[in-house]
Amino acid sequence: MEGRQPGTPRWIAGIEPPPELLSANGTQILEIECRQQPQRLNELLHAYASDPVIRSQLGTLRELASNKGPLLFLGMGASYCSAISASALLQSRGRSSFTVDAGEWLHYGVSTWQDAALSILLTTSGESAELVELFRIGGERKLGLICNNPASTCWNLAENRLPILAGPEYGNATKTYTNATAASIILASEMLGLAWQKDAELAAEVFATNLERIFAERSDLEAFCREAANIEIIGRGAAYGGAIMSALTIREMSGFRAAPHTGAGFRHGPNLDVDPTHVAIIFALGHVAELGVRLANECNRRGGKVVLVSAGNHAVTELLYPVKLDAVAEPWEGITSLLAPQALTLAMIERTGCRLPPRFQYGVMEQ
Repeated sequence: MEGRQPGTPRWIAGIEPPPELLSANGTQILEIECRQQPQRLNELLHAYASDPVIRSQLGTLRELASNKGPLLFLGMGASYCSAISASALLQSRGRSSFTVDAGEWLHYGVSTWQDAALSILLTTSGESAELVELFRIGGERKLGLICNNPASTCWNLAENRLPILAGPEYGNATKTYTNATAASIILASEMLGLAWQKDAELAAEVFATNLERIFAERSDLEAFCREAANIEIIGRGAAYGGAIMSALTIREMSGFRAAPHTGAGFRHGPNLDVDPTHVAIIFALGHVAELGVRLANECNRRGGKVVLVSAGNHAVTELLYPVKLDAVAEPWEGITSLLAPQALTLAMIERTGCRLPPRFQYGVMEQ
């Protein structure tokens, strides 16, 4: 980090963790941080509604977004996933917007960067090498930042910046994904001139109450998925961001191979190899929910198992494990969709052990 003294610990989010966390294992950290999500989300919603500095930054970014050209969101990993809900909202309201992998953009897209009205860079650490480089070469381009680390290089380089307010995170992205997604949705809403508070408050309430219920049944969920040769996670719109994040969570924490798909992308190829060794987690949410239910029925006809995450009532069968998720306004399902995969991941590592040890300091950031 710029201005940091040599030998100073590079603590996550710039904060030294308490001793009790330093001795916690990966499984304990995952559950702690999952259960912190509702509180952190509510704190962010309150701050984005009332904090004068944040309100001013939202206003500035709204003005910059009024320029001609598409709105870009640039991130990698969980940060990339966090922006998909925002792009989905903007597109659905007639504004051209795209979520782009920051590493690909750095090496292949910058020659077209001048065509964008505004680019929002997302990075939890604020130290990712690709994001730092994009800020350094950004020049006079209109840029904004969504970041969880106010002591970071990107935060210092950015003129227009919004905090994620998730607190330090030592395991897989949980509360940083949740809060970054919320921040992205709020920013997109502000750009469109849409009121967001009521929808956000409902999503936070649903997230909190459904977390407790879904996590309580995590052992049954894990048992249903246990014999799978692979798990594929399928979503559309904002829930596609949830699908990518879910696959990252399962793979990073358990080592079990999981892959994300859009609903249409899954239909055009991957569904052809569905058989009794296959488990699909299908998010049947939002205005395209019926498409997810139809895909679940098709997987079942091929002998594959399905965890169906939806707001509807579905009967449990040998091949279908329904997870009821109370409905929220689009695109807030980009947050609530994560609950079932997070619960599954926790149950998996409780049974087999956690592959990813806690990380309390930033390592070397390389491209």
